[in-house]
Amino acid sequence: MKILALNCGSSSVKYQLYDWENQKVVAKGIVERIGIGDSFIVHEVPGKETHREEYECHDHITAINLVVHTLESPTKGVISKISEISAVGHRVVHGGEKFKRSVLITDDVVKAIEEVQHLAPLHNPPNLAGIRGAQKVLPDVPHVAIFDTAFHQTMPEYAYLYAVPYEWYEKYGVRRYGFHGTSHLYVSKRAAALLGKPAKECNIITMHIGNGVSHTAIKNGVSVDTSMGLTPLEGAVMGTRCGDLDPAVPLFMQQQLNVTPKEMDNILNKKSGILGITGKYTDRRDVIAGGEQGDKRCHLALEIEAYRLKKYIGAYYAVLGRVDAIVFTAGVGENAWLIREKALQGLENLGIIIDFEKNKKTFSKSGETEISTPESRVKVFVIPTNEELVFIEDVVAILNGTYKDHTEHQYTFLK
Repeated sequence: MKILALNCGSSSVKYQLYDWENQKVVAKGIVERIGIGDSFIVHEVPGKETHREEYECHDHITAINLVVHTLESPTKGVISKISEISAVGHRVVHGGEKFKRSVLITDDVVKAIEEVQHLAPLHNPPNLAGIRGAQKVLPDVPHVAIFDTAFHQTMPEYAYLYAVPYEWYEKYGVRRYGFHGTSHLYVSKRAAALLGKPAKECNIITMHIGNGVSHTAIKNGVSVDTSMGLTPLEGAVMGTRCGDLDPAVPLFMQQQLNVTPKEMDNILNKKSGILGITGKYTDRRDVIAGGEQGDKRCHLALEIEAYRLKKYIGAYYAVLGRVDAIVFTAGVGENAWLIREKALQGLENLGIIIDFEKNKKTFSKSGETEISTPESRVKVFVIPTNEELVFIEDVVAILNGTYKDHTEHQYTFLK
């Protein structure tokens, strides 16, 4: 059984083909600049040279056609015919309150995703375009939706509601939803396995730190609070997103700059965060290098980011009462030892003691690594995330009729 996982953005399609029987990725890649012009595909097969080809893709249907044709190409492909693809798993960013788990895509599911797309206008429309495109290219196989928000649907009402007029929630769905759910699910389950305990007995703080950043408080195996909110803009300082700020700031600056709400939204999402502070960088490697070379704004950006991370650890420690482990994951969380060190330093009174030398030597390629000392009451792990494996396992379980809520489902990575 081969499963195709798709992650469709507004101008891109990321893909991965997974061989379930042999438990391995057989190909992955991305089509970029869809609908923009000068589009191209980058296709990777383990053990082979990376293939790059320019191909004009005016829409997602054309892009997905290109992906499938590349996968079955006699020279570059990994399958002999399209019928080898058994199912397709689709990342959907926002499921609102309608979806608490992955589901087989039907007309009713598509309609429900459409009904909440106002909550994620930058993400759900391209996700839907990818679903429709893939259904046309692969009409004879099941399609499954995997939602970023589903994992966080266990949050209690007092954690997900904002202190705004209650009618906003009733009429418009204004509440905290949270994102990066598949990543938080995966690394929390792996942390429980490393602790040697069932997930239901574990309290864990997961720190997903990439260009987008979110943190989750996980109590007895389920999400009880998370840093992103109605949209991915709330929470930690991110590559280009501001994260938490006084809600009066955008209104004040709209007047000062004489810009529209849409323009302000663009500034907060794409011109703020690390980029806003440094004025030139989003990649933390550049920021760290700049700080080492005396760039004061790069140094300031690092201090602001680490300070915000530390505040979330403290807040979620208070929420959980007892913390078994803290997990760092995603590109920055897995590779930026300096940011981890700054975020964790000084938390010894909370029972968090890191091994500074081990932390410095730990990167994604290190695999799952404990960076706390034996004396540390709270274990600290760096765990490379694997969202795609969650995609694949959900799809396979739905096809086999064995899929359950994540608190009961026996994922292969629980061991």
